[in-house]
Amino acid sequence: MKISTKGRYGLTIMMDLADKYGKGPTSLKSIAERHNLSEHYLEQLVGPLRNAGLVKSVRGAYGGYKLSKSPDEITAGDVIRVLEGPISPVEFTEEEDPAKRHLWIRIRDSINEVLDSTTLLDLITFEENGNNDYYMFYL
Repeated sequence: MKISTKGRYGLTIMMDLADKYGKGPTSLKSIAERHNLSEHYLEQLVGPLRNAGLVKSVRGAYGGYKLSKSPDEITAGDVIRVLEGPISPVEFTEEEDPAKRHLWIRIRDSINEVLDSTTLLDLITFEENGNNDYYMFYL
């Protein structure tokens, strides 16, 4: 299972809005410029996020988008599921070998647990909280 650009860029939009939470609406143009992304593509992504009630649009000269809830109330899972659909590493049937089916279910549940326990606030304050030690793997 791969998270597509829809999920990744959607999360970028939401993190940007979380960073600006309480400071008024943010235009998609400014988000696109800050992250070097296509404004047109972001417009396609914000529609489902708005329909799901995660963002609100504000009309007018100083309009744009803002989160509909605080950053600590929206999880990465909320965003990814709106844009990607249900999370599952593989499609499996009840007829599949029980051991393999159990493995796929455990993997799915683990991914969902991480996504559902990670809020936008967690993501935007990651480095501020001293989590800037990244692992280096040598192959």
